Amino acid sequence: MNVLSKIAALGALALVTACSNNDPSALGGAGGGSGSIVPGSPNDPRSPAYFQQAVGDRVLFAVDQSTLSSEAQSILQGQADWLLANTDYTATIEGHADEQGTREYNLALGARRANAAREFLISRGVAGNRLQTVSYGKERPIEICSTEECYSKNRRAVTVLTGSTAG
Repeated sequence: MNVLSKIAALGALALVTACSNNDPSALGGAGGGSGSIVPGSPNDPRSPAYFQQAVGDRVLFAVDQSTLSSEAQSILQGQADWLLANTDYTATIEGHADEQGTREYNLALGARRANAAREFLISRGVAGNRLQTVSYGKERPIEICSTEECYSKNRRAVTVLTGSTAG
């Protein structure tokens, strides 16, 4: 067998294998092949993993601020679009602060940050009864440090999908 015959035989074998797979996406159809959509995975646009990784589940804030930056608004707009397209999900928005300041101050600041994100989502059409808030203040840092680079990662509001209201 020459090289061209071998390539043709391998191609035919691959086609037969794909046809016998009973999976319509095996021939590279919608979501098929190497880019197939696995339900619940980060490449499934309806999944919480997709929401977290592709849309973005968190927004960051400046020191002692609960005002949404333009970057935060852009991320929250993506969250609103996703939540409007996936109405069977609810969410809890967690407010966080860096380790500077008192526990009480940071709990109040975290609450303001969570509420700012919630109000933005509501203003974009997400039903308020689908969104809860909680403040953790400085109690749940993602970085433990004493530098501005680390502090900035802890000043955040995180939208956590709390479940599907559908069966």
